[in-house]
Amino acid sequence: MRLKASAVGWLFVILAVLMIAVFYFYPMIQALILSFQTGTGSNLSFNGLGNYKRLFTDSMFITAVKNTFIYLIVQVPLMVLLALFISVLLNDRHLKWKGFFRTAIFLPCITSLVAYSVIFKYLFADGGLVNSLLMGLHVAGEPIHWITDPFWAKVTIIIAITWRWTGYNMIFYLSGMQNIDPSIYEAAKIDGASAVKQFFRITVPMLKPIILFTSITSTIGTLQLFDEVMNITKGGPGNATTSISQFIYNLSFKYSADFGYAATVSYSIVIMIIVLSILQFKVAGDRNA
Repeated sequence: MRLKASAVGWLFVILAVLMIAVFYFYPMIQALILSFQTGTGSNLSFNGLGNYKRLFTDSMFITAVKNTFIYLIVQVPLMVLLALFISVLLNDRHLKWKGFFRTAIFLPCITSLVAYSVIFKYLFADGGLVNSLLMGLHVAGEPIHWITDPFWAKVTIIIAITWRWTGYNMIFYLSGMQNIDPSIYEAAKIDGASAVKQFFRITVPMLKPIILFTSITSTIGTLQLFDEVMNITKGGPGNATTSISQFIYNLSFKYSADFGYAATVSYSIVIMIIVLSILQFKVAGDRNA
């Protein structure tokens, strides 16, 4: 009977296991093998660690890494803090129209990546709505070159990512706050704790696992950034906004197809994700890291 029950159980999961193995693990292994090969198109030959050594001398790869880490260092903390702040406001029991505000802030997460990137491109164009508003309010005397200036182009990308993903993180924090026992806050209030102290002494410590989770997922997403850069700035001006993922795309489909080196760059992202995730666990004080 136990053998029969085990066989029935495996019948339910075997298809999923096969699909995961074929479409997930097999491509990962093939990409790893490919990263040790060099050549154009399908004319590949074994190259050992040559591709990995090339990473440290490739100026374009170093530029892409620098750009991506600028997005990471600025955007991830900004988005996490903003999502945390908004979730605190929307968790107020006395706030009216909470459902409307929660839906409105979360809606960007379900919009098409390409569609919203194109809209942002037109909004931040020299003659776009953003410049018109800034000049109309006398904040700027002339149009800001959001797309064509290296500094402002990075700012535009950061604004776009923050606008899209803040609501996604907000939902996690909001659900976590609603699971905190209200009596804890009531006891703190009786003891004379202000709202600020309650936030830092109760809310933040109770949300620590969720903050760690959103920080790691946001880090992974930023390291894989592609759509916004590709559709808003196309990596320009002069590679000032090129991300690592766009560099991989260029290696594979824009330049002479160097799939071996593209696979190597892909695995560099994997290494960065592992290292940064471990660091975040350590900083958060997780003993299981």
